Amino acid sequence: MISASLTPATISASATRRSRMGMGLTRRALLLFLSGALWLAPGFFFPRMVWGMAAWDVALLLMIGLDAARLPAAEKITAERVWRNAPALTNETEIQIGVTQEGGSAQLRAVVTDDLGAAFVEAPAELKLKIYPVGRTKASYRFRARERGDHTTGRLYLRYRSAALGLVERWAVADLRQQVRVYPSVRTGAEQTLFLTRSKQIELQQRLQRQRGLGRDFESLREYRQGDDIRDLCWTATARRGVPITRQFQTEKSQPVWLLMDAGRLLQARVVTPDRKDQYTRLDYATATALALAQLALGSGDRVGLLAYGQNVQQRVPLGRGAAQMRQLMESLAQVRGEPGEADHLHATVTLNRMQPRRSLILWITDVAETSMRPEVIDGAVHLMRRHLVLFVAMRQTEMLALAGRRPEDRHEMFTVAAAQELVHRRMVLMAQLREQGALTLETEPENLTAAVLNRYLDVKEHALL
Repeated sequence: MISASLTPATISASATRRSRMGMGLTRRALLLFLSGALWLAPGFFFPRMVWGMAAWDVALLLMIGLDAARLPAAEKITAERVWRNAPALTNETEIQIGVTQEGGSAQLRAVVTDDLGAAFVEAPAELKLKIYPVGRTKASYRFRARERGDHTTGRLYLRYRSAALGLVERWAVADLRQQVRVYPSVRTGAEQTLFLTRSKQIELQQRLQRQRGLGRDFESLREYRQGDDIRDLCWTATARRGVPITRQFQTEKSQPVWLLMDAGRLLQARVVTPDRKDQYTRLDYATATALALAQLALGSGDRVGLLAYGQNVQQRVPLGRGAAQMRQLMESLAQVRGEPGEADHLHATVTLNRMQPRRSLILWITDVAETSMRPEVIDGAVHLMRRHLVLFVAMRQTEMLALAGRRPEDRHEMFTVAAAQELVHRRMVLMAQLREQGALTLETEPENLTAAVLNRYLDVKEHALL
């Protein structure tokens, strides 16, 4: 779950008039004016009845003036926006709107429109409130953010009238604009607990088995036994005791894990799933997966770092552990922005090798360019594999697979299907080449990406591949 410290700050402001007049007649007042025209029907036969219409209109104008005088000025209205939790993709965010009337004497009925912006909601939310002369009136609504990153919210618009007569309506606006950060999708605590429980079980199993070769962290000394690796002999202890002494090792408790994020054009495509109306980009799914893996790895005692890149490095977080590291990773992943151009994979791999000279697990979420030449990302993966264990993750192109499996009905469609089949085959060959050279590869649908990556990470831990 997202920490409460990430929740945007509460903002409040006094309202101001929305226009020069700042008020207008309500539908009720207009209907009452039209009803006065009913006096014209008998006026054709009894001309004096026209004076009845004039008296009706005068009385109505007096009531409108009295109603307008009782309405508090816009400056007497204070509006407040309270964020109940931090906004994150696919997670519901709750906002509470509070309105206070200062020095008023009448009960008001108000329609409040919170213009958050297109990055948060598709259409502004409208709330109906009863504003009392004393105390604060509040109402809440929920939404799912649509775009990750830093965005500026809009203003709060109010239309209020008296609850008694309701003939005049004032228009006001409260400047509640603020900078808000939308974070990647966060898995629920129950989902994350399942993976963390499996991680603890793997650690306990390896601790009980003490299998030789599972790790290189020194644990203890014991006498040499037949079958032990001679390279594990401790010569200083052997010289002191006069008998061969060997070192025992255990699985590393703290292993380096790097999140390598591609923010180039290949991850800008939007993914449409049948069970979700929102359309998020592949990069949104990638950041959510990276965040979930960081949470699991940090909970397992590993150190986690981040390198997000496009044409240049966008975000760089050195290896670390603990809650502060998780907070920094979450902030950095929220700010990873997609770029329209091709990412510079070779520059990213050189930078990562410079930052991490020792062997580590690298989760590389990227994609393979559809080109006849050898993609640059493959050369970058080969460069990393000389030193690190690379988990190369690509999102499956379901539309391309469906097109490649279609039976063509005419000559034009035959060429289209043949081209799709060639692209699918080339992709399979490239992934197979990576596996032959020692990389771990994973290709799955975007909506299943997080669970697949977490399971593969636990497999790496279980078999001590690092």
